[in-house]
Amino acid sequence: MSIIIYVPDHILYEDKSILVMNKPASLMVEPDRNGHPNLLQQVQKYIRKSTHPNNEVYAQHIHRLDRPVSGIVLFAKKKSMLRDLSEQFAQRTVKKFYQALTPASTESTSGKLMHWHYKDSKNKKAIIHLSEKPDFDPVSLSYTNTVYKEKYSLWNIELHTGKYHQIRAQLSAAGSPILGDVLYGSTIEYAPNCIALHAGRLEFTHPLTKERMCMEAVPQWLV
Repeated sequence: MSIIIYVPDHILYEDKSILVMNKPASLMVEPDRNGHPNLLQQVQKYIRKSTHPNNEVYAQHIHRLDRPVSGIVLFAKKKSMLRDLSEQFAQRTVKKFYQALTPASTESTSGKLMHWHYKDSKNKKAIIHLSEKPDFDPVSLSYTNTVYKEKYSLWNIELHTGKYHQIRAQLSAAGSPILGDVLYGSTIEYAPNCIALHAGRLEFTHPLTKERMCMEAVPQWLV
């Protein structure tokens, strides 16, 4: 399934420096070798149409979401803003919160998942280990989960590190693969190129005004 979106419908916030988008699941963030539609090119096209012909057109995402994941993606509209925001991510002053659906747990819980992570580039998959291992990096997230519609668990997650497929792999390692995430063990059908994982809140400092910003977007499956 290929998605072409009407960008204004997905804008959460925009000014002269930044643009915050709510990406639908199954849409890639950046171009790939197969030429799939992607959010970056659609945002660039939108800015080009809304900018005076003599003005420079610039848009660059600061971070990425996996193709099957929905949620908030932050863009810089100026190169100087890109440097500032990228440094915030590097220094981990940006806070990232997600929601996910998995098969129901027996009871509501809260806690922290801590694992060791390795990106298997050949197989495009994250490998999780319970203890320290050479070439593996420590990863962690905090969570609460509650029973949702009797047969699911709704996870509210704060991501402390941002490794490849981290949430997907860690929840699977904990025995709770995300709905539709066949790569990590889900046996429940969902939608093509979609899984029930959503980047629902992003907190960062505005690179120009230095105001602390909090962007939120509710996943479609909770509406």
